[in-house]
Amino acid sequence: MSAPPVNLPPDLPVGRVLPLAGRGEVFFRHHTGGEPGALPVLLLHGWTASADLQFWSLYERLGRRHPFVAIDHRGHGRGVRAAEPFRLEDAADDAAALVVALGLGPVLVLGYSMGGPVALLLAKRHPHLVAGLVLQATALEFSSTRRDRARWTGRSLLEPMLRSRVAALVALKGLRRAKDQYAEAASREAWLAGELRRADARALAEAGRALHRFDARPWAGALGVPAVALLTTRDQVVPPAKQRELARVMRAEVVELQGDHFCPWYRGAEFAAATERLLAGLVARLDDTARVGVPGPAGLAGGTGRAENVGAGPG
Repeated sequence: MSAPPVNLPPDLPVGRVLPLAGRGEVFFRHHTGGEPGALPVLLLHGWTASADLQFWSLYERLGRRHPFVAIDHRGHGRGVRAAEPFRLEDAADDAAALVVALGLGPVLVLGYSMGGPVALLLAKRHPHLVAGLVLQATALEFSSTRRDRARWTGRSLLEPMLRSRVAALVALKGLRRAKDQYAEAASREAWLAGELRRADARALAEAGRALHRFDARPWAGALGVPAVALLTTRDQVVPPAKQRELARVMRAEVVELQGDHFCPWYRGAEFAAATERLLAGLVARLDDTARVGVPGPAGLAGGTGRAENVGAGPG
């Protein structure tokens, strides 16, 4: 007989709720440890997720080196419940206001999936708060081709599902089907189920439409922010070709993770290791730039532009 699902969360940093003037109450995790003098990291999660759902497998390893803040975007998880429609710009401004309120800037901004557009907008709208970008499983745009538009049309048909708890049930069905292979995530099944039900369905649907409209191609290359990128090589949500184009435009060093879009769940240890490697390289690049007083190379320290493969097996 198989063991019952674990109904407890993993070890999580302290959660706080903070009212931001004119924005509402934001929920975030705040870890104040790490190595002395290490830059803080701002974690921005993906569409339909929450900070905990996206980054629970990263928290412990990241916290050994860096202080960090992980915010729930508006309408997601425990995030702001706003009357106005979801906008990516508002999510970026929420994050900026939180960084200012905590007195943390400049920070390293890590954006996964939808968190990538939010990170890019944060760098565009609040450049003084951003020391560098870690862009993971994301893109400059999501609907430039006919195939992309067909995919988003199909997703729009799922909007009624996103307005109910069926979305969580569908996600859990897939998780259970894979539990033998992905025991790390399956062992948290009951906790994941509760987290999946926290979001506001209306905001999720609006966020999907905002992603459909997002296009950073006209301006991302001019941001001038040091960047690195995690490429999920078997991703069927954000095609690897789009991820590579983002890395090219941002002149970002790439680390490849052999997994799909949900590898933070299924390949948590490998995801955390790859993220740590990216952050270390980005910090080294920033240190090199500060030491010589000129813009750093296009890649990480050494500027090789060479990708590294991490992980194995099907995603």
